[in-house]
Amino acid sequence: MQADFRTAFVREPNSLKNHPALVLNADYRPLSYYPLSLWPWQEAVKAAFLDRVNIIAEYDHVVRSPTIELRIPSVVVLKEFVKPQKRVAFTRFNLFLRDEFCCQYCGARGDLTFDHVVPRARGGITSWENVVAACGRCNLKKGSKTLKQVGFSLQKPPRRPSSEELRNMGRRFPPNFLHDSWVDYLYWDAELES
Repeated sequence: MQADFRTAFVREPNSLKNHPALVLNADYRPLSYYPLSLWPWQEAVKAAFLDRVNIIAEYDHVVRSPTIELRIPSVVVLKEFVKPQKRVAFTRFNLFLRDEFCCQYCGARGDLTFDHVVPRARGGITSWENVVAACGRCNLKKGSKTLKQVGFSLQKPPRRPSSEELRNMGRRFPPNFLHDSWVDYLYWDAELES
């Protein structure tokens, strides 16, 4: 049986990479929603052996060493609470998340870049309050002109989001893959409809 496992692993070396573990804080909330806090299965196993996490759900697949057979963790919870960051990093990804992955000029989705509302050539700075998500077509049309010159208006004014706002926004955009064992832990703190 061990030889069969080794042969399968050699034929499909990526097969075990496809078993990420959802990482929950000590309060049983994900460390982040978007991107979803996931560890490769190896990190989850290592953290469990170092007694840093508790395993609360597992995949059906196992990994073996010469002396141990272990089911791969699918959900782990940290034993010590990690205080969430209050400051939101100004990154392209967080900017797109703030703008709900749509162009702030025409509302198009997909193939996004970012644009300075007040162009840099006119003294505009790179900040939360001056940068928005834009589709390639609108970005090219606007160039270094002002909104008034091209007849554009913003869908919503750009501003610095709070970490709470980004977390809530991230919950509206689930990742492509959600294991069944994760669902109960992703949205348990959402307000219930009456």
